[in-house]
Amino acid sequence: MQLQAVDVVDRISPEDFRRHYYFPKRPLVIKDLAKDWPAYQKWNWHHFKSLVGDKQVALYNNIKSDAYTPINTADDYKTFGEYIDMISQGPAGWRIFLFNIFEHAPELIQDFSWPDELMRGFVKRYPMLFVGGATSITHMHFDIDMSHILHTQFVGRKRVLLFPFEEQYKLYRKPFEVLSLADFSHYHQDGKPDLEAFPALREARGYDLTLEHGDTLFMPAGYWHHMEYIDSGFAMSLRAMQSSVGGKLQGVWNLFGMRGIDTLMKKAAPHPWFNWKKKKIYERAARSITQA
Repeated sequence: MQLQAVDVVDRISPEDFRRHYYFPKRPLVIKDLAKDWPAYQKWNWHHFKSLVGDKQVALYNNIKSDAYTPINTADDYKTFGEYIDMISQGPAGWRIFLFNIFEHAPELIQDFSWPDELMRGFVKRYPMLFVGGATSITHMHFDIDMSHILHTQFVGRKRVLLFPFEEQYKLYRKPFEVLSLADFSHYHQDGKPDLEAFPALREARGYDLTLEHGDTLFMPAGYWHHMEYIDSGFAMSLRAMQSSVGGKLQGVWNLFGMRGIDTLMKKAAPHPWFNWKKKKIYERAARSITQA
């Protein structure tokens, strides 16, 4: 993989943000965007446990889904308080995916500000919390709705691997899915990922970064991302629809067309469907190398 650092700024003007990052679809880390929010100081494990500790949450482990595993199917359930106690005791490879804590504690919405000055189109009904124990992993994927994301880390550190959408075939994208066939777990260690099994990864151009408390990552629409929790922690994502009609339509197709076809075929002919996908994955990866 050919990785570079992401640009990092303390603050940025709306004009510079749109000119240099939003419209060119380049990622950026903004260090101080969240530091003026009450959430920067208030949000911690104790505060959340006092508000929603009794709410049941779905948990997900580190096992990468296979061809026949339903997407986003929970591996276990606990109350939020039980989960916090578990990950506070040491490394625990369990995470919470898309937990809308604000439905249960709407007062938390007063603790941050929507950065409308940077971009429009925020989906303000759905700010989302992402929580993980140390060693937990979010496997390589892109967001199905093709939204721009502002992802703010509040507790703990997290390693992030990013690739533009256009690198999809070098990343061994599964047809009709948002997932990669390759396993990027512990990608920063020697021998990871498996470049012999996935040779096109050698040509993939992306970014490697670490998020810390208060850092906000701008992740442009369609960016592939893989995240590994160095410490137990949580982050909040604010989503914004793309300004272009084409971008919005791509998100609609992914949600209601592409996903529906994949779900149907997995039920109707799982083995032939997977075999066809695997053939296409390697054909496209091979072409991406010759075109590089």
